[in-house]
Amino acid sequence: MSTEPSRKRAIAFIDGQNLFHAAREAIGYGWPNYDVLRLSQIVCRDCGGECKAVNFYTGIPERSDNAAWNHFWQAKLGQMGTRGVEVFSRPLRYRNQTVKLPDGKTFAFLVGQEKGVDVRIALDIVRAILRDECDVALVFSQDQDLSEVAEEIRELDIRQFVSEIHGILTHEGNTIEDMY
Repeated sequence: MSTEPSRKRAIAFIDGQNLFHAAREAIGYGWPNYDVLRLSQIVCRDCGGECKAVNFYTGIPERSDNAAWNHFWQAKLGQMGTRGVEVFSRPLRYRNQTVKLPDGKTFAFLVGQEKGVDVRIALDIVRAILRDECDVALVFSQDQDLSEVAEEIRELDIRQFVSEIHGILTHEGNTIEDMY
């Protein structure tokens, strides 16, 4: 078994829509004005870790669907990128949602939904662990599907696997990077 590092390297994986809705619910924010780099650095510092990278994921409306929000997110993602945050965005997909009103009538309206963001987060977490880029995946999301990633990593004991592979490959004169 590999030894625990004294200062754990962390990479933050942030579901932007989840963070916005959680902040709105918890403290009444009506605007996604959070600083994900600072948030990640503070959480890592307070837990005794080192923030090595921040990845931000979100769905954004197409310009034709909502020009104002499209412009806002394009500008915000661009600003994050200049500060070293790795950004990933996908267009929102819209579907009809129907609700039953108290008087028994139904009302239908369009709801934008992210598609593929959670899968991208899960893949990036696994890739970071397999490449030994971090000791901790700091996940900002309320999506229970991502708990499956944590369970799988624990079950496979990936840290031990990477350590063993590294020993085999360096012994044969290759590096882990040669595998990718």
